[in-house]
Amino acid sequence: MTRAETKERNRRALLDAAFHVVSREGHRARLDEITERAGLTTGAVYSLFGSKSGLLGALVTDYLQPHYEEIEEAIPADADLPGAVDAFARYYRRSCDAADAPAGQSLQFTLLDMALRDPEVGPRLAGSVRAAEDRLIALFTGRPHGGSTVTRHQAQRLTTALRAVLIGLGQGVLLGLAPDADEQYFADTARALVSGVNLVEP
Repeated sequence: MTRAETKERNRRALLDAAFHVVSREGHRARLDEITERAGLTTGAVYSLFGSKSGLLGALVTDYLQPHYEEIEEAIPADADLPGAVDAFARYYRRSCDAADAPAGQSLQFTLLDMALRDPEVGPRLAGSVRAAEDRLIALFTGRPHGGSTVTRHQAQRLTTALRAVLIGLGQGVLLGLAPDADEQYFADTARALVSGVNLVEP
């Protein structure tokens, strides 16, 4: 095994271990427990991620990466803005039924709790989420809407609102508080953000 392969194997082992330990222990998650589960030393964390907060930031990126790849595939390249928003909302609703949805939701709550408790973790996690959101902003930017083209600034404002609405609805689905919120409900709610006087108007 080459040095690069060993580095990637160790990186993967630490991310997988962090996912399990953080999901279970929350803000009480200890670095030594993560490294023990990964079969590595704390030195590996500092070598690969710089710090515990760096590891957690990478964990967010690692968790979000496949979702944003699937979103990019789910949104038609030639769709106008309402069509793109519709496709995104429907994808989000389907993801609520995935087998790993409860674990993912638990991880989100846990990381938010850690961010609020640790001043070093908060900025790292926020940076990881912003980097992922940039991909969604890019998907909406340049699409036709209402006789004009969506700017990056407008797409950014829309992305903030969409995530807030869909995350809230998704939590409702997983907690059994929104039993009738099907794909159409998600799509209609998302489309309402870009109809009439809305966030993407100049």
